[in-house]
Amino acid sequence: MPIHLTALTDPDRGANDHRLAWLASDEAGVPVGSAFLRVFTREGQDHLAELEIHVHPAERRRGTGSRLLEAAVLAAREHGRRSVVAQTRAGTPGDDFLRARGLRRVLTLTYARLSLGAVDTSALTAVAREPHPGYRLESWDGTVPGPLAQTFAASRRAMDDMPMDDTDYGTVAWDIDRVMAMARAVEDRGDHLHTVAAVDETDGTIAGFTELVVPGDGQVDGQHYGTGVLPEHRGHGLARWMKAASILRARERHPDLGGLLADTADSNTYMRSINDAFGYEATHRSFEYQLDL
Repeated sequence: MPIHLTALTDPDRGANDHRLAWLASDEAGVPVGSAFLRVFTREGQDHLAELEIHVHPAERRRGTGSRLLEAAVLAAREHGRRSVVAQTRAGTPGDDFLRARGLRRVLTLTYARLSLGAVDTSALTAVAREPHPGYRLESWDGTVPGPLAQTFAASRRAMDDMPMDDTDYGTVAWDIDRVMAMARAVEDRGDHLHTVAAVDETDGTIAGFTELVVPGDGQVDGQHYGTGVLPEHRGHGLARWMKAASILRARERHPDLGGLLADTADSNTYMRSINDAFGYEATHRSFEYQLDL
């Protein structure tokens, strides 16, 4: 069956990336699949593109996915990318497809959920109240308060050595403008961004942070966006402390929230141990694949 590809461009070009798209149609013009290529343009990741391919289940194994992959890879080369990454759920047709097309598995992620209705609040409260000499907790909603903006932007390097295994992820460069833009993006789509940070009391700088995004209606599930502690402040239990406080805060502020979602690299044994201790239960695993161009 002949497949026709129509190339599209997302008009919403962001400051840090833009998207290319392809629509696959059969000879009657009926859509049977699509591909999206997110081309990163921000400093530190301008070598990378992220791919999504979707083919209708009834149309699989007819070459549609391969055609879409070829178009996306060609575009990535034309844009000077050196790596293309794609994520798929373990044990799915997408997993088989990416492996068969020569992409290599570079990262395994475990997705987990904490049910807020079943959470042990007394245990979490005990963790959140543990003394951490030399540090205090600060929290805010939305955009970081002005006095903390510079140190919060500087603290983002805590994520630079986050376990990513063999993924050619690069290093994201953060400044105040980028921090503010991320918070505004969450607000613009109607969601709530909550941040808890550990502050070094000797100089008032942020030693670590954890971010959580909650749907605008405060229902269903929230999503952890990341937890990081600067290397020079590790070994004091700050991640566990901040996360306990963040969970309690979310439960108090959003009583209709069902749970919290987290995705963690299997190699990030420290963060996974924290999640396990707090009662997060694994829901599924996903694999990150990479094609080196």
